[in-house]
Amino acid sequence: MTDHLKILLQYLMPKHLVSRLVGRLAAREGGRLSQWMITRFIRQYQVNMSEALHEDPAHYASFNDFFTRALKADARPVVEDTQVLAMPVDGAISQLAPIQQGRIIQAKGHDYSARTLLGGDKALAAPFMGGDFATIYLAPKDYHRIHMPLDGVLKTMIYVPGELFSVNPLTASRVPELFARNERVVCLFDTAAGPMAMVLVGATIVASIETVWAGTVTPPAGKRIQRWDYEPETAPRLAKGDEMGRFKLGSTVVCLFAPEQVSLAEHLLPGTPTRMGTEFGTLNSASIEHELDNN
Repeated sequence: MTDHLKILLQYLMPKHLVSRLVGRLAAREGGRLSQWMITRFIRQYQVNMSEALHEDPAHYASFNDFFTRALKADARPVVEDTQVLAMPVDGAISQLAPIQQGRIIQAKGHDYSARTLLGGDKALAAPFMGGDFATIYLAPKDYHRIHMPLDGVLKTMIYVPGELFSVNPLTASRVPELFARNERVVCLFDTAAGPMAMVLVGATIVASIETVWAGTVTPPAGKRIQRWDYEPETAPRLAKGDEMGRFKLGSTVVCLFAPEQVSLAEHLLPGTPTRMGTEFGTLNSASIEHELDNN
């Protein structure tokens, strides 16, 4: 199948219907069917089960249980230096660069609006103008839990309805404004690096996106933007390396930082493999004095 035909089929396919049907199948505790799906997936994508907390595929009652599997406690050590950010996920860098004139690079010849990515609120997007971003793609074989790059206090969560295009490199290079078009969950934190956004982007057959504080966020009832603001006294507080969410079937995470607060690691380039817990970047001197809001 040609690349052009693959993209055309995505435009024509009823993506939401297919994704929700796959989600129901993946959630079923289907006995032999679930085990067949799991073992076939492991073989097809060469999943390293030696890292899993439960290595035996028979342990998992459903495909979703397997796909969101926990790892052994020592499988992903988190960098300890308090001035170093931890990589939030296993995957590969898609793009990483400054946010220029409010635009984020998607692929060669494609960019999109940071404001649109975050749900369209100008005030929420303003702190990130001129800052830095990193987009990380999670392939099917990867570990699909998402972790905190540094300590953070949750300020706002936004569900943004949208399309469900695939987010693989081919689609990212062909579909304009892909990450600002797809369904997504925006999580805004206050951190030692000032405001940080972690955007969990949905995709074709991604059955749902979860956060540790709200459970399943997608798919919600209705097709409108939904927003939750958290009071400092009761807001979830997560430490560097803590799990913050997970994908039920793989997708992409976009991280945004405010200007001059972090320096993303120089070795990270488009295509660089990532491993959760390793060095993501460092805090700049301008951000070291910033303290989390404890009021």
